[in-house]
Amino acid sequence: MKKVTVVFIVLLLTVFAFSQTKLVFWTAPNPQQEMFWKEVVAEYETLHPEIDIEWSTIPAAGSSEEAILTAIASGRAPDISTNIFSGFAAQLADIDQLVALNELEGFDELVETRKMGSIIEGWKINGNAYVIPIYSNPVLMWWRDSLLKEAGFDNPPRTYSEIYEFSKNFVVPMERYSIQVIAGRNWWDRWFDFITYYYAAGKGKPYIDTERMRAAFNNEVGQEVAKFIKTMFDNQWTAVDLGTDPFYTGAIAGTLMGPWSIAYAENQYPKVVDDIVITPPPVPDNYPSDQPIYTFADAKGLVIFNTTDHLEEAWEFVQWVFSREDFDSKWLEYTKMPPAREDLLTNEIFADFWEANPLAAEYAKYVPYAIPPAPITTTVDVQDIMTVELVEPLMHGTKDVQKALDDAVKAINRILW
Repeated sequence: MKKVTVVFIVLLLTVFAFSQTKLVFWTAPNPQQEMFWKEVVAEYETLHPEIDIEWSTIPAAGSSEEAILTAIASGRAPDISTNIFSGFAAQLADIDQLVALNELEGFDELVETRKMGSIIEGWKINGNAYVIPIYSNPVLMWWRDSLLKEAGFDNPPRTYSEIYEFSKNFVVPMERYSIQVIAGRNWWDRWFDFITYYYAAGKGKPYIDTERMRAAFNNEVGQEVAKFIKTMFDNQWTAVDLGTDPFYTGAIAGTLMGPWSIAYAENQYPKVVDDIVITPPPVPDNYPSDQPIYTFADAKGLVIFNTTDHLEEAWEFVQWVFSREDFDSKWLEYTKMPPAREDLLTNEIFADFWEANPLAAEYAKYVPYAIPPAPITTTVDVQDIMTVELVEPLMHGTKDVQKALDDAVKAINRILW
């Protein structure tokens, strides 16, 4: 009898295992995000034992985008993935890999529940919503207050001319520099320098005209930004190589940062945290003082791939996650990155966090003025050209401002058109 019972239990377990629906779910390879998703997945599986979520971080590759494209090509795409920026979503939609979420039952209710109506509009591609935005990270300027005061500045510089004046007072050649102007030479670095400066100087004006598919930054705003970059390098107020963690070591007094840097500062340089002052990116001298300053949004979202065999179950999981306010609160606590919601400063569930985290609260103020990258399918190529034809010549003084803009726009338009 005992043997029969054991066999029966084994059979039951076998039947249960085969009756489970497996969802493959990939998330960003980031410790704080991993901690969040681990808890979310575990709770869902407890509530839904019929669902087995095979959760892992996006496989290691040159980039998340490369890993996902490789998986698609080999027929191993996940059912659901996070870490999708708007340009990559456009690329995936262009090759018909994504589910149009707005066509699914319950989409409008989910958008209303999470208070992300206007945010979703900025993510639409050809009228469809393929992405649920998870977070929106405004890129803002960090300053070391003690170093500002050392140079005679009680308040951080707001305009290009004020940065020039600060640089004259602060820079010691080969020892310390004013600010980090250029983030690096990778394609994604253009988000955190030229594109951020352009959004700020142009009141959020797009750098790519996605209707005409043309580069749109060869104008007065682009000239102001390019001139600022060139001036900083020509006068050696910044440098190509600033060493490791230059902001924290005092090698520079200011730099553009995202909210993900808050946790790093608190863990690695806790003594510097109280010395940090956060402002919007610098703007041209004629920028109206009573106007809000826009910036770039390092925003990522979640998609469902249309190769999934379990669309209903995948969508139910997504709806469950994003209908929970407490999950957005937990996300904020773990990552310090603002959830893509329009009620961050009015919803009581977040109030205690903002009070306890004043640096993160500064980022929440700029979520309404933070703009995602252009939703184009050729982001990598376009921004590689920005690097080679525009940014590097300005850094090294091999082109004047207008020549650099002309060459970059001409090359980009060949790709877009």
